[in-house]
Amino acid sequence: MDRSAAVPSSPLARAEQFVWLTARVLEQRRFAYHFLGGGADPVETALAAYLGDDGGYGHALEPELRGPRSRPQHAAHALRVLDGIGRCGGRRVELLCRYLTEITTPDGALPAHRPAPPGAAVASWNPVADGSAGDLLATGPVVGLLHRNDVWHAWLFRATDFCWAAIAALEEGAAPRPHEVLAAVAFLDSAPDRPRALAAAERLGRRVRKQGLVVLDPERAEDHPLPEGRARGERAFVPGGERAFAPVGERVFVYEVARTPDSAARPWFTDAEVERSLDFLADSQGEDGGWPLRRRPWAPGAALEGRPIVTIEALLTLRAYGRALG
Repeated sequence: MDRSAAVPSSPLARAEQFVWLTARVLEQRRFAYHFLGGGADPVETALAAYLGDDGGYGHALEPELRGPRSRPQHAAHALRVLDGIGRCGGRRVELLCRYLTEITTPDGALPAHRPAPPGAAVASWNPVADGSAGDLLATGPVVGLLHRNDVWHAWLFRATDFCWAAIAALEEGAAPRPHEVLAAVAFLDSAPDRPRALAAAERLGRRVRKQGLVVLDPERAEDHPLPEGRARGERAFVPGGERAFAPVGERVFVYEVARTPDSAARPWFTDAEVERSLDFLADSQGEDGGWPLRRRPWAPGAALEGRPIVTIEALLTLRAYGRALG
């Protein structure tokens, strides 16, 4: 029997089959909303399953952070989902801001990690800190998304000031980590003071290029230095049940920094660099229709649940740049 006609051929059709076969309900609902004309209500309903009694989000909403506890990274993930469906406001976001207020550090920001009891479900390289210091990686995306949706809450005042100060430190201090750059861009893309944001982005972009923090030629990515603290040869979970040594560095590509053509980071790169990165992203779709995780998964759940999220984000980025999905 000839089964070739049943195999999806377009990138979108292949991704759809992958999502139906592998994704959580939330990602299935998100895919339906963004690409199949589905409604926003089912997405909101699916997201509510991750809501905690404290107004935050947990239960591995961000797959790399297992367990039921609410964490700042889950809050950022929830806001991205709500922003994508035009529902980033109202009572749910008000409760989330109360949660953010409760976990705020003395410097007015969000901690990278909150204190947790022994045995907390976190990766060995991502330890639970004491939560006493603010962190741009946790704070920048949350503040940016709230500003993007014109949310007003008292928590935003000090958190916004923290982001400005942290970005100024990236421009002037020690070499930033690539993922700090991503957090900075997430804030600058939506900061309400646009002239200040664009000026800061221009300065940061010059430093990013000077220090080679972003992979400009994906075909030579292996020649690009790994970020500090991400050495080769560490053990990581590999889908399929094996434990093996694998490259675990988290390199950052152009399409991750400038996810849309109107990003404040888009002027950092030439048209050729952007197109080359988008070609690489499009070509990275796997035979099963999903996009791969480039971060090292540390648990089976993180690997299985993470790929549909990455797949949706890849499709959204390609579509934002006008790439045909089929």
